[in-house]
Amino acid sequence: MKKIIEIKAATEFKPQLINTVAPLAGAATLSGLSNPPPLSLYIHIPWCVQKCPYCDFNSHESRHKNGELPEAAYVEALIKDLELATPKVWGRKIKSIFFGGGTPSLFSPEAIDTILSQVRALTPLEYDAEITLEANPGTVDIANFAGYKQAGVNRLSLGIQSFNAGYLKALGRIHDDKQAIYAAELALTTFDRVNLDVMYGLPNQSLADALADAKQAVALNPDHLSFYHLTLEPNTPFYHTPPSLPDDDTSAEMQIEIENLLAQHGYEHYETSAFAKKGKQARHNLNYWQFGDYLGIGAGAHSKLSYHDKITRETRPKHPKAYMEQAIQG
Repeated sequence: MKKIIEIKAATEFKPQLINTVAPLAGAATLSGLSNPPPLSLYIHIPWCVQKCPYCDFNSHESRHKNGELPEAAYVEALIKDLELATPKVWGRKIKSIFFGGGTPSLFSPEAIDTILSQVRALTPLEYDAEITLEANPGTVDIANFAGYKQAGVNRLSLGIQSFNAGYLKALGRIHDDKQAIYAAELALTTFDRVNLDVMYGLPNQSLADALADAKQAVALNPDHLSFYHLTLEPNTPFYHTPPSLPDDDTSAEMQIEIENLLAQHGYEHYETSAFAKKGKQARHNLNYWQFGDYLGIGAGAHSKLSYHDKITRETRPKHPKAYMEQAIQG
């Protein structure tokens, strides 16, 4: 049994402690430093070209002078953040790294290389660590994909959402159907491991159209697919002005038919929305599901870290400007 101890936020740049879980008297202690849970690293890149109307993630439209992102300043803040956090995970090997967003593919290969070089310098990585980067089909090119791979990224997660131009427009995506196919094919020729994110239950979507998206995804033959039902999240434009969505029965039929199709093509349904070929499950996602530890750096990132006598959960400042200012100040 465990008890929750609430901790107030610090005023300087120290990750805000959400809570600490400590064993009750007489209860077994955590395995702690002698045998800690597996450790993953999450790196948040918070900017997008534009905010999608269904998205409630910590993402911000890239409105900066000359249209440029503060890439160098943000990379500096990430490195400072990691330096300050390293003592909390000293000596522990990292099994996976995930660049999430936002749209990490807005950052240059040089920026990703700098970040990963500092990760390697500050923390030990498992020799076969899974390193995933999320990408938007509207922000990719051959040189960038090759550069990400050279930097050490060995798995790409591509936010396709749909292969239908009409549904992509309804979702506020910046890419069209042709760009979706091009980006997927480019990813599959560049990286050994690729995930495609696809959504269903879209505005005015028919069962036939949902299955058409699933069939196109399967035809591309990635090792991993993620299928998400569109959810109207609070504080999003879709929540305040709901589009016309398929009814519950149709959505359920979509889910069943998609799951059957993927099973027929050798994809194991191993997690709520995730399907993988044999041995190709996402190690980073599995670590979350299996209550592993994770260190999160970047604007709004969360951490869960285990010690011999407690488990702590932390969060970083959500707004990129506040995060960068506080991280650099230390």
